[in-house]
Amino acid sequence: MQRVHRLSRREVKTILHFTGDACLLLAVALLVPIIVAFIYNEPQYYFPFISSALISGIIGLLFVKIFKVEIEFTLKCAMIFSTIIWLITCALAALPYFLSGDLFYLNAYFEAMSGFTTTGFSMYPNLDTVSYTINFYRGFTQWIGGLGIIFLLLVLLRSTGADVLRLYLAEGREERLRPSIKHSTKIIVYIYLFFTAIAITLFYIAGMSLFDSVFHAFSALSTGGFGMHNTSLLYYNSVWIEIAAMIVMMIGATNFALHYTVLKGNWKEYFRDIETKVAYSLIILSTLLVTLVLFNNQVYGNDILLNFRYALFQMVSAITTTGLQTAFYPDLLAKWIGIGTFLITILMIIGAGSLSTGGGIKWFRLGVLLKGISWQVRSFILPGKAVMAKKIHHVTDLKITDEILRITSAFVFTYFVIYIVSVIIVLIYYPDISRVIFEVASALSNVGLSSGIMTPSAPDLVKIVFIIDFWIGRLEIWPVLLLLTIIINNVIGRR
Repeated sequence: MQRVHRLSRREVKTILHFTGDACLLLAVALLVPIIVAFIYNEPQYYFPFISSALISGIIGLLFVKIFKVEIEFTLKCAMIFSTIIWLITCALAALPYFLSGDLFYLNAYFEAMSGFTTTGFSMYPNLDTVSYTINFYRGFTQWIGGLGIIFLLLVLLRSTGADVLRLYLAEGREERLRPSIKHSTKIIVYIYLFFTAIAITLFYIAGMSLFDSVFHAFSALSTGGFGMHNTSLLYYNSVWIEIAAMIVMMIGATNFALHYTVLKGNWKEYFRDIETKVAYSLIILSTLLVTLVLFNNQVYGNDILLNFRYALFQMVSAITTTGLQTAFYPDLLAKWIGIGTFLITILMIIGAGSLSTGGGIKWFRLGVLLKGISWQVRSFILPGKAVMAKKIHHVTDLKITDEILRITSAFVFTYFVIYIVSVIIVLIYYPDISRVIFEVASALSNVGLSSGIMTPSAPDLVKIVFIIDFWIGRLEIWPVLLLLTIIINNVIGRR
C-alpha cells in the first residue's frame, strides 16, 4: 500500500524526462515573441526572451539527456507529471516579465500562471501602456494554455502507447474524437487552428486592428480573458466587437468532440447535446433576469436593449469562463443590485463545456447532477423492482452509472471545499464578503472577471492563494490532491 502512495526512483526519472520535453517545447514558444519585438521595433525585449528560451532549453536538454524513460507511465505517474509541469513551466514562463523589469518575480509568476491556466487576472497596473511584445506574449500564453502544455506535448511525442493515453487522461480529458489518442489530439489542434483563424477574421471585420484581432482571438478562443486595456472590451465600445467576442467565447467553451461532430456535417447533434441545453438555458434565464433588474433600476438608462447588451455579455463571459468585461467594479457590485453579481458568480462556478478550453465545474457535470436528482425523485415513486434507464445524450447516448454519479458528486463537493477555504483566507485581508466570494469564484474557475480585489498591490499571501486556485482549477482538482497525498505519505514515512 505504501508503494502506491509513493513514487519510485524509476517513476521520478521518467517524470523528469518528460519534464525536459516540456521545457524544450516552452523554449521554442519563448522565441516567438521576438518576431513581434522585431516588427514593432522593441529591441529591449530581445534579451529577456532569448535568455528565458536559453534557460528553458538548457534545463530541458539536461533533463532529457540525464533522465531516461525507464518505465511506462502509470496513471498515477502521469497525473503527478501533469501537476508539477504547470508549476515548472510557469516558473520559466515568468522570466520574460521579470527580466524585462516589468514585474517583480511573484507578480511575474502570477501573470504566467494566469496566462497558461487561461484565467485572465493581470499584475500589470496599467494595461494601456503595455508594449506590443509583452501583450502578444500574454495572449500567446493563453492560446497555448487553451489546449494545455501537456496536450501540445502529446502531439509531438513519438510514443503512441499507454504513455500517451495516460497523459491524455491525466489532464482531465476523458473523451476522444477517434479511437487513437494521437489522432484525436491532432484533430483537436487542427480544429483549434481553424477556429483561431475564424476568430481573428471576426474581430478584424468587427473593427479591430490586425494586432488587436490576433490578441483577442488568442484571449477569447482560449477563454482566457486577458485584455489589452484597463477597460477590457469596453475600450472599443462596439456592439459588433462584443458580438464577435461572444461567438468566439462560446466556440472556445464548447466541447471539441461536439465541434468535430458538427464539422463532419451532423449539426443537429449540437442542439441535442446535454451541454448545449445546460449552457443556453442558463444564459437565457440569467440574461433575461439581469436585464429586467438593470432596466428596472435604469443602470444603463431607459434603453432596454442597452441593458440587455451589458447583461448578455457578462453572462456569456462568465459561463464560458473567459473574463472579458464591459461592466466593472464598483458599478458591477453597486449597481447590479446583488442578484446580477450573484448570478455571474454562479455561472463562473458552473463554468464551460468538458473537453473545451474553459474551466469551472463544467456543463456536463451539472447536467449529470440535475438528471441524478430527477432520477432519485422518480425512484421514490416507482415500484421496488422497476429498472430506470439512466441515460443522457452527450455527442452519443451515454449510460450514467452510480459510479459516475458518485465521482461527479465528489468532484463538486471537493470543489466547494477548496472554494470555501480560499474565501476564508482572502477574507482575512478583505472583509467585503460579496467581493471576496465573487473574486475567488473567478480565480478557481479560471475566469478573470474582477471586483477589484486582485491588483498588483494585493497582499502576497492572497496572490499565492489565487495562483494555487488557478492551478487547481485548471487541473480539475484530482491530480493536485494525488500529489499532496504522495507528499504527505512520504513525509510521514520518513518519520
